[in-house]
Amino acid sequence: MVMSTVVLQATPSLKPDLNQDVCHIGFTTTKKLGSAVVRNRIRRRLRAAVRQVFPERAMKDFDYVIIGRYSTLSCPFKTLTGDLKWGLKKIRTLLDEQTSAEIPNQSETKDDA
Repeated sequence: MVMSTVVLQATPSLKPDLNQDVCHIGFTTTKKLGSAVVRNRIRRRLRAAVRQVFPERAMKDFDYVIIGRYSTLSCPFKTLTGDLKWGLKKIRTLLDEQTSAEIPNQSETKDDA
């Protein structure tokens, strides 16, 4: 999901932790964003936003990649957390649509028989 402050990517974990319900998170900031000081500050803001949003909204056994953008540095923190919440909600909606499309409807199979 591309938002004004971040890009959020998610995929089911290739190696799910069998004993724990956790998600894995990676942060990416490119050199295009600025010096190391700027990139580190963006990553700190992203980590703080993730600590606030992900415990209640992230799907377990998923891997997430959060890509910082230049606006991540200067946007209000509330906007950053709002974008993460929206992105997680949108990803969940897309995955629910995919899984419901893969499962055949029970009424259709009865009509065919």
